[in-house]
Amino acid sequence: MADTLALFTSIGLSEQKAKETLKNEALSSSLKEAIAQAQRVSGSAGVAKATGTLLYTMVSRLKDSKRLAFLSDSIAQRKICTEQQLSAALDFVRDHPQDPINQKQFDEACGVGVVVTPEQIENAVEAVIQKHKEQLLKERYRFNMGLLMGEARTVLKWADGKAIKNEVDMQVLHLLGPKTEADLEKKSKVNLRTVFLEHVCWVVMCLCCLGLEVEAEGKSLMDQLRGEALKFHKPGENFKTEGYVVTPKTMEMLKKHLDETGGQIRTRFPPEPNGILHIGHAKAINFNFGYAKANNGICFLRYDDTNPEKEEEKYFTAIKEMVEWLGYTPYAVTHASDHFQKLYDLAMDLIRRGHAYVCHQKVDELKGHNIAQSPWRDRPIEESLVLFERMKNGLFAEAEATLRMKMVMEDGKLDPVAYRIKYTPHHRSGDEWCIYPTYDYTHCLCDSIENITHSLCTKEFQSRRSAYYWLCNALDLYCPVQWEYGRLNLTYTVVSKRKIIKLVDTGVVRDWDDPRLFTLTALRRRGFPPEAINNFCARVGVTVSQTTTEPHLLEACVRDFLNETAPRAMAILEPLKVTITNLPEGSKSEVQVPNFPANEAKGSHMVPFSATIFIEQSDFKEVMEKGYKRLTPEQPVGLRHAGYVISVQKVIKDAQGKVVELQVSCCSSEAAEKPKAFIHWVSQPLACEVRLYERLFIHKNPEDPSEVPNGFLSDINPNSLNTISNALVDTSVKGAKVLDKFQFERVGYFSVDPDSTEEKLVFNRTVTLKEDPGKV
Repeated sequence: MADTLALFTSIGLSEQKAKETLKNEALSSSLKEAIAQAQRVSGSAGVAKATGTLLYTMVSRLKDSKRLAFLSDSIAQRKICTEQQLSAALDFVRDHPQDPINQKQFDEACGVGVVVTPEQIENAVEAVIQKHKEQLLKERYRFNMGLLMGEARTVLKWADGKAIKNEVDMQVLHLLGPKTEADLEKKSKVNLRTVFLEHVCWVVMCLCCLGLEVEAEGKSLMDQLRGEALKFHKPGENFKTEGYVVTPKTMEMLKKHLDETGGQIRTRFPPEPNGILHIGHAKAINFNFGYAKANNGICFLRYDDTNPEKEEEKYFTAIKEMVEWLGYTPYAVTHASDHFQKLYDLAMDLIRRGHAYVCHQKVDELKGHNIAQSPWRDRPIEESLVLFERMKNGLFAEAEATLRMKMVMEDGKLDPVAYRIKYTPHHRSGDEWCIYPTYDYTHCLCDSIENITHSLCTKEFQSRRSAYYWLCNALDLYCPVQWEYGRLNLTYTVVSKRKIIKLVDTGVVRDWDDPRLFTLTALRRRGFPPEAINNFCARVGVTVSQTTTEPHLLEACVRDFLNETAPRAMAILEPLKVTITNLPEGSKSEVQVPNFPANEAKGSHMVPFSATIFIEQSDFKEVMEKGYKRLTPEQPVGLRHAGYVISVQKVIKDAQGKVVELQVSCCSSEAAEKPKAFIHWVSQPLACEVRLYERLFIHKNPEDPSEVPNGFLSDINPNSLNTISNALVDTSVKGAKVLDKFQFERVGYFSVDPDSTEEKLVFNRTVTLKEDPGKV
């Protein structure tokens, strides 16, 4: 350890930096190898500090260790002398993984042997200063000198940075002369908000330069997916991705892939058909289909139907329906089961290559044991081939045998299962198969078969990435790139299929499409427009971090969309009868109501107006209260759109003292003093049912034992559904179809529920008009 520490300090590392390096075994080993290689080139002279610094930077950034000796030689021979040349060299070896390296191309790409003369530096800096001369003379030393450096650097790619800076300083001094007292004066105070915004812009710029993601307010998902927020590899350049495994067959397979796809972006959305999609899937759908669409590519809808015990036809239908509801059309609808025969053939090939074997140990027998010590792992290849065929022919009982792959995954689990026995008919292949492939085996191979370029999945699959690459490479197949992104989670809900089934089975909710859930079918039934869900996904952004979002952010997107698209109507949830005494009994007229009051060009509808109307009970108080602006015996109120102001003449109560009717007089709003408020009303209305929804769970995280010790079923909000059976709505909604949407003025946004009949409409409240201030 002491010898290695001395070695690292001898090349210029500080003692602290050397100690930190020793803690990283892989980095330490690579650095020792690089130093040894450099010493073989330089001989007994040792390694100079400048060379040592470049060696350290090189091993810290190098992804392909087989290039370590080549780059160490280039640095020791002083072909690579600067940070700029080293960055170019690292980019070159990343982009050229195959042997041998073309030395001429490498030298040209890295500026090897390029000499930048003082005259070239002087001329380039002079040209840059001349370009900005007018602004320099105006702003003098307050001008951003970094701009001059940056432009000169662009022209003088391989020049020494210090030499450029010295030349810039000298020519600026020659142009402006020494700093004056005015130059040295402190800047006057500026608006703090401006400073803050400039700082934010600078931070954003820096993050972008570092390749980090920045969410831009108002930027559409399509804009994000065209490349502003994501910097994915180009088709055929998979090997440029960090962590991608390059084999002797990689470049050949990539060329074949490009020949077959023409360089087209290809993604896939691969749901399991054993449940209904939820809000988290909406992000995945937008990401997969959206990224392909934004880049003129294609996206497959591929069902991962490898577990026949849990799959039902209704899930297949609902999944496709939800994808199309969100506005996307799959290039093709495929199934993992389409490839059952090919997957079986590949499994046989995997065994022949010595990468898989038939195992007779059950899962519970393997817990706590290293499967590498299992006697089945080293059984002869021919024996495993015979046994695997016997598995296929139904000669073993379930759990009596599995096919395992000889690999180690990131999470430490060894030898994952590739095939297991299930004597369950498959919805597509019937009884043809009694062995079914697992996700770890199937997913990457189907991606390869379909020539997927970007295998986009949520962060929890990161631990399976090594298995993904290993299997494709073990079979010498085209290997796509797996990219992980942060899953979208919402508070106050559960999306687990198992837990939703419990909610349904215990009667807490009616079914998967109960509007209190956050499945996509439930959101559709509640009246959430697909455009609003897509906008929400865009606002959340495509980040790599796990995000937990409040439902009110989704609801805000819904309000924004419905405000522009849902025509207005008037509805009364708790009716109070009002008789207008100075209108003749039986008098009828019609009132014109704009569909969108803020834009009357979008049309209007007519509603009846007669001597009997109904208003909300909450719009009348018998006893005046401070701040109350609606109807009281002392305070008149206006009727929206009707052109009348009404005043209370008499309050009628039932035997229990409850107000059941008001007798009022009316006058034209033009003749009356302007009232403090206008209220909505209905006349000759339709009876309807209205369902008001609140959060299904009381706590933010119903699955968290620290918040809900007795489990999520104990956290149900008893007021999550309030059904009003005899609400009233104006006649403009007559003939509305299922899922038609309206804004009930002053009440909220509502959608027609599938339970509606010709005799009686049923409305679900989608969202309130404004966010409840009591919500967190």
